[in-house]
Amino acid sequence: MHIADFLSGSVAGACGVAVGYPLDTVKVRIQTQKQFTGFYHCIVETLSKEGVHGFFKGMLLPMTTVSMTSSVVFGTYRNCLQCLRQARGGNRGTNTKREVFLSGLAGGVAQVSVMSPGDIVKVRLQCQTESRQRGLQKPGPKYLGPVHCLLHIIREDGLRGLYRGALPLTLRDGPSYATYFLTYTTLYDWLSGSSKKKPHWTGVMLAGGIAGMAGWTVATPMDVVKARLQIDGMHGTQRYKGFVHCITETLRTEGAGVFFRSLGINCLRAFPVNMVVFFTYEVLTGFLTSPSENVGSPPLGLE
Repeated sequence: MHIADFLSGSVAGACGVAVGYPLDTVKVRIQTQKQFTGFYHCIVETLSKEGVHGFFKGMLLPMTTVSMTSSVVFGTYRNCLQCLRQARGGNRGTNTKREVFLSGLAGGVAQVSVMSPGDIVKVRLQCQTESRQRGLQKPGPKYLGPVHCLLHIIREDGLRGLYRGALPLTLRDGPSYATYFLTYTTLYDWLSGSSKKKPHWTGVMLAGGIAGMAGWTVATPMDVVKARLQIDGMHGTQRYKGFVHCITETLRTEGAGVFFRSLGINCLRAFPVNMVVFFTYEVLTGFLTSPSENVGSPPLGLE
């Protein structure tokens, strides 16, 4: 078992959250709230009404849980690669592209169980636009912070409420991580050339950024469905009866284009975030593993 991958993945994931959180908040608000007409309008409105703090709402819980979720993704991915390589009798060879794809799929699905509770808290706090300074006419925010939001969801919906949106989250992260790792590995091999030497750190960052964009291109439609289900009923009225109803109702009222409404900002956010994630991961993995452990090991690197 590659313990170094779990450790490197956890640190890389935390760095990715720190870099990409403000744009993640804008993304979630565009996906779930019709009051924002676009990217710039959302940024201006958030700044004017909530200040810079508005872009970092709900960040505490993801920062404390991302180490766990990222370590699960990277650790599952690398260990699945090893198992698949051994199963076909090629212990010291390189993994096939199919094995990379399947291992990425497994990593994405595996982390849903630990990611979902923190993700719903993050999304609900990001969509909470009320100011903490209560006015005479304006009510204050429903949730006072991550812990209060977590307990409130459990009190209203039970533990099951923490996994609302888990199905679209699974359908988002499985295929997207498979695409993510496959894209990174393909670009990594291309940049390495026939020498099989590790590419320059700029190549690692470029491959990571492009891989992040590819992963989020696949993930965006299910990301929209997930976010809408997670905030459904947040203010009392529940609009969707479930996963399928959310898709059909969204299609009926807003058209298919809404599922790609945040694709541009997802890609804009994904490039720098995953540049940092892969670079951090590769550096730490190289530091924590001996040269002999890296023989035959595939390169790694969605937050």
